[in-house]
Amino acid sequence: MSHLAVIVVVLVGATAACAQVALDRALDRVHHALGVASADGRFRADLSGLLDVEGYYIDQRPPALIFGGGSGLVNPRLSLFLDAHAGPRLYGFVRARFDRGFDPRERPDGSARLDEYLGRWTPLADPRLNLQFGKFATVVGNWVARHDSWTNPFIDAPLPYENMTTVGDAKAPASLPEFLARRNVPDKKNDWVPMVWGPSYTSGGAIFGRLGAFDYAAEAKNAPLSTRPHYWDASVRAWERPSAAARFGWRPRAAVAVGASFASGPYLQDDAERTLAPGQDVGDFRQSVVGADASFAWRHLELWAEFLASRFEVPIAGSAPRSVDADTAAYYVEGRYKITRTLFGALRWNQQFFGDVPDGRGGESAWDRDAWRVDTALGWRFGRHLQTKLQYAFLRQTGDLQQGQQLVAAQVTLKF
Repeated sequence: MSHLAVIVVVLVGATAACAQVALDRALDRVHHALGVASADGRFRADLSGLLDVEGYYIDQRPPALIFGGGSGLVNPRLSLFLDAHAGPRLYGFVRARFDRGFDPRERPDGSARLDEYLGRWTPLADPRLNLQFGKFATVVGNWVARHDSWTNPFIDAPLPYENMTTVGDAKAPASLPEFLARRNVPDKKNDWVPMVWGPSYTSGGAIFGRLGAFDYAAEAKNAPLSTRPHYWDASVRAWERPSAAARFGWRPRAAVAVGASFASGPYLQDDAERTLAPGQDVGDFRQSVVGADASFAWRHLELWAEFLASRFEVPIAGSAPRSVDADTAAYYVEGRYKITRTLFGALRWNQQFFGDVPDGRGGESAWDRDAWRVDTALGWRFGRHLQTKLQYAFLRQTGDLQQGQQLVAAQVTLKF
């Protein structure tokens, strides 16, 4: 390399570093300007946000919770967060989002909504007891705690949180052959549901806390884990068919954590009533989930893993048996390694398996297609406020029908 080239590289690097420092300082000032507090510091409110722009290229039908058709899309999203404290005991939080639907391209004309709003009371001076009410993410598993775009090493969610199954929440299959035939057609994302729909911001109350090396959380909500976002708000689906979930965790060391989760609740929507057999009710059919999770951190390496098993009680409207238990299990193992101070790489392996149900002809057959997916990502955090990620994913399902076998995605996030 010539002396001139060395000089050019040094000047470009110095200019980029100065620009990054200037951006960090400017956004630090914005962040401080968006906070207000009383003179005695007892009351405080802070407004912050994330501005995301994502781009996707898919080699065939969009997989998982990417809606619409076509091989490419751009998905902008603005998330605003309001944190409010009233003394050491009371806390409030609101998450507002402006985008094209909760999932990419769900609403092409745009959408604005409150994803979360909650109030929390901590009656004691230590963290052993907290009471929370409102609309907020599920306590199940360990992915939800790191699901926002700034924290998640990837652009999408692990397979258990987004892989569409052939269980529908608004219409009972007319027969067992009809239910089994669904595995041979592309996902109907407006009719079917995954095991867990993303972070599951359902409405209700929770109690949680920490006792030494142990932590606990339990919630009563208006809908189970598979419920689509439209029904998360209590104004759309109230508590006439409540769901429950709990998680118990143990952290023997600061770098190691394990947990176990359970959830159960009726998953059918009111529209399904008209398709049920006489004597059946939408509240009779439940989704139950059990799970285990673990995490580990050592120097520049972070590891996470989850296993979830779910049973859907599926009504069969026109034939015997009048219901079947549709079982599925999924897991993922995920790691992130900090290559340099600003650069990280991530790798995730996902699999989902489906159990057998009667086929109506005296035998049994798997009710959906087993799948595996590998996700790779490279992220670059330019400073305290700017991050970009590039992801490649390869998905394979059992059989000839494939959906989004190859996916390339990019994301730029501005934090303020």
